[in-house]
Amino acid sequence: MTTSRPLGGSPGTPTLSQWWAGARPRTLPAALAPVVIGTALAGTGWIPLRAALALIVALALQIGVNYANDYSDGIRGTDERRVGPIRLVGQGIAQPSKVRNAAFVCFGIAALSGLTLVALSGYWWLLLVGAASIAAAWFYTGGSRPYGYAGWGEVFVFVFFGLVPVLGTMYVQVGSINVTAVLASIGIGVLICAILVTNNLRDIPSDTESGKRTLAVRLGDSRTRAFFAALLAVAFAMIVAMAFTAGPWVLLGLVALPWAWRPWRIVMSRTRGPGLIPALVATGQLVSVYAIALSLGLVIPVL
Repeated sequence: MTTSRPLGGSPGTPTLSQWWAGARPRTLPAALAPVVIGTALAGTGWIPLRAALALIVALALQIGVNYANDYSDGIRGTDERRVGPIRLVGQGIAQPSKVRNAAFVCFGIAALSGLTLVALSGYWWLLLVGAASIAAAWFYTGGSRPYGYAGWGEVFVFVFFGLVPVLGTMYVQVGSINVTAVLASIGIGVLICAILVTNNLRDIPSDTESGKRTLAVRLGDSRTRAFFAALLAVAFAMIVAMAFTAGPWVLLGLVALPWAWRPWRIVMSRTRGPGLIPALVATGQLVSVYAIALSLGLVIPVL
C-alpha cells in the first residue's frame, strides 16, 4: 500500500488498494454471517437468487457504512489521533466528497438489490425496512446529531446487522420466521456488537478527547470489558437455547467456543490502544466460525 499523505495536506487520488483498505474488508464477515445463518434457517425452502440478493444488500450496506463513517469522522476531525485501519479522509488520502460519493454508490447498490429482492418476494412492506437500514447506516456518524456519537451504535449494529439480516433473509425465502430464527439473530447480533465494543474500547482515549460519547466512553474501561464478556456469553447461550427449539444438532455451534478464548483473553487482560487490534481480528474470526458452525447445525437435520 502506498504511503498516505499527512493529515492536513492536499488529498490526492487514492489507489485501488487504498480504496479497498478504506472499505475495511475485515468487517465484511459481519455482513456475510447473518445472511448465511438466515439462509440456513430457510432450510429446503431456500431460494438461491434471493439469498444472493440479500448477500449483496448486506455487503453493500457494510462497505457503505464504512465509507460513510470515514467521511463523517474525517470532516469532523475525530480520526486525527485514532489508531487502526486506514482513514481516507482523516489521513488526507482522498477528497471528502469522493469518499461520501463512494458511500452513496454503495447505498444505491444496496437499494437496487433490495428493491429487486422485494419485487421477487412480493413483500413490499420490506421497503420500509430497507429505507430504515440505509438511513441508520448514514446517520450513525452522519448528520448534525449522529447517534453513534451518543452511545447508540451498539443498538444499530444489533438491529441492522443481527435481527434484520437474519430474519429478513429467512423471511424473503420462506415467508415466515420462528423462535429459532429470533434466537439465532440475537446470537449473531451480539457477537457483531462485540466487534464494535472492542473497536470503541480501543478508541476510548481519542473519542473522549474529540467529544465522541460512545457507549464505551459512557461505560468506562472496566465496564466495557465486562460488557464484551457478557456479549460472548449471550451468543453461546442462544445456541443452547436453540437446542430446545431446533434439536441437538444446533449445538454444533458450540464448536466456535475455542475461538472465543483469544479475544476474551486479550480484552480481559487490560490491553489498551493498538494492543486491542488482535482482539478485533479474533472477534471477526469468531463471528465467521460461529456462523458456519451454527448454520451446519441448522442444515444437517434438514438434509
